[in-house]
Amino acid sequence: EEDVAVSKSENPTLSEDINRRICRINQFSRIYREHYWALMEELKLKHREYYWEYGRSPYVDEEEHEMHRANGIVAAAENSGSGNFVAVRGVANGAAAVSTRCSVHGCKAKAMALTRFCHMHILSDTKQKLYKPCSFSIKSSTTGPILCGKPILKSTVPSYCPLHFQKAEKHMVRALKKAGLNVSSTYKLAPKFHTVIAEYIRQIQLKRRAAQRAN
Repeated sequence: EEDVAVSKSENPTLSEDINRRICRINQFSRIYREHYWALMEELKLKHREYYWEYGRSPYVDEEEHEMHRANGIVAAAENSGSGNFVAVRGVANGAAAVSTRCSVHGCKAKAMALTRFCHMHILSDTKQKLYKPCSFSIKSSTTGPILCGKPILKSTVPSYCPLHFQKAEKHMVRALKKAGLNVSSTYKLAPKFHTVIAEYIRQIQLKRRAAQRAN
């Protein structure tokens, strides 16, 4: 009522104007607080639904699943005339469990959300845009270097999986020590560009000399 009275006043006093603004701020803060907690409750509900559908163990016991599926079919056959749809729903859930497995033959892992493949086989999905293969060279062959190929995020730089990133870091530290830089980690010291170039040239020359000796 005071706010309505002050709003109709042509020349409100300073105290009335301040009180009106404080009242509006309190109203907005209450609205925002209620809206925030409503969003939090909705987030909890969405998270619960997501975890219920995708957050279970990626490995499923095949024998147990087949047993549950067989029991569901038997129960559905026994209750087909009584209008009981609980068993039929169990069979549908069993079919859904089968469909959430990885589409790669022989893989028992659970498929990732919104795709038909697990994390190890996600690169088999031609439509995915989030992952790329690890480009670390495991060994060389006559046809060329054999790469790791494990899926990693496309934003990963360099394009190595965690295991091979540690190996590459150790190789870099070893190469820097040979070049005269005694460092324990590549995070603590960024080598000068000419030092890195000199080390690359030295390694190339060593490979050429080894190839000449072999010939």
